[in-house]
Parts: sequence; C-alpha cells; structure tokens
Amino acid sequence: MSRPTKHSPERGSARTRLLDASRDAIRARGFAATSVDELCQAAEVTKGSFFHHFKSKEALGVAAAQHWAEMTSAFFAAAPYHLPDDPLDRVLAYVAFRKSIVAGDLPEFTCLVGTMVQEVYDISPAIRDACGKSIFGHAATLEADLHAAMKQRGISGGWTAESLARHTQAVIQGAFVLAKAANDPALAREAIDHLDRYIRLLFGCPPKESMLP
Repeated sequence: MSRPTKHSPERGSARTRLLDASRDAIRARGFAATSVDELCQAAEVTKGSFFHHFKSKEALGVAAAQHWAEMTSAFFAAAPYHLPDDPLDRVLAYVAFRKSIVAGDLPEFTCLVGTMVQEVYDISPAIRDACGKSIFGHAATLEADLHAAMKQRGISGGWTAESLARHTQAVIQGAFVLAKAANDPALAREAIDHLDRYIRLLFGCPPKESMLP
C-alpha cells in the first residue's frame, strides 16, 4: 500500500464502501459539499443502507475520521522511515517520506481529517474531536524518537519532543493548505523541505547536500 487512496467500490462491506467513498469525496470537495446521495451512488448502496450503518451524516463524518486513522496508522507503521538505527535519522526519514508521498492530484495526498476539521470544528464537536484524535495521535508516534534524539545529543530548551511532534503536523497540514490555495503540490514539498531544515537546525545537523546553496 503506497498511501491511502481510492479503492474499487465493489470491495468490502457496504459500510466499508461508504467510508472509502467518503474519504475520496471529502478530500476532493469537502464535508459540506459531499451529500449522502452522492456517497450512496459512489459506494453503490441504497440510502436505506446508509442510514442502517450511520444515523446521520455527522455520524458518517466521525466514522470516516476513525477509518482514516486506522488506515493511516497501518500505512505509516509499515513505512521504511522506521529502519535507521539513529533516532534523529528516523525523524528526518519520516519528513522525507512525507515529502515523497506528495504526488498525484491534490485529493490523493491531502489529509481527510485536516480537511474536515477546518470546516466543522465549530459546528460538530464530535467530528472535530475524532479528527483531533487522528492528528494528535499521529503526532504522538514521533515523540519517542524525538525524545531519544534529544537525550542522545544533550538537547534541552524551551521546547519538548511533544511540541516538536505537534509542529511537524502543523507544517504538514499547512503545506496541504498552501498546495490547495495555489493548486500546486510543489508548495507542499517546499514547506516540508523547510521542516527538514528546521529540525536539522534544532539538532545542530548540517543540511542535506541537495538543500545547500
């Protein structure tokens, strides 16, 4: 699995097909612009089947965020950035991996929960909280390596592994916004390059040769 992307609507149960359809539609058009009828058509299920599995569109949004978290957790757990022995190398490999999967059309690489939470944070606390759990949960997966890298290099200051882990997600989510605003994936890759530089500066590492002037 290269990254979370489209699946054939014939695969899986009606519930799974609806969740996959919601993932693709919301990343392409947003939560508000995605209708129940559209999801039913894409998933090839009846509206009755939709409401059998989800009491409301909001319930679908919560489930979609949870489904996304499950998919992406497995995807990143299997990614190669975990292989280096040095914890800082693992963090930098994570950043490089995030840049490498910025490819294809915007909806294919942008984040479902990041897209949804910007729309609904004030009108649907349930969806907001499900999106937050996904985003902060992913950030937390970087904390152990950041802690180890700080300890290994004697780094201390007015920031923590937890705050830096959250910052990585702020940059990546912001990179998606810039890419959407300009309709240009290159801006997302540019922002992630700056994240790499920032982490290297914090840990006193030289920049990658490809980034040297």
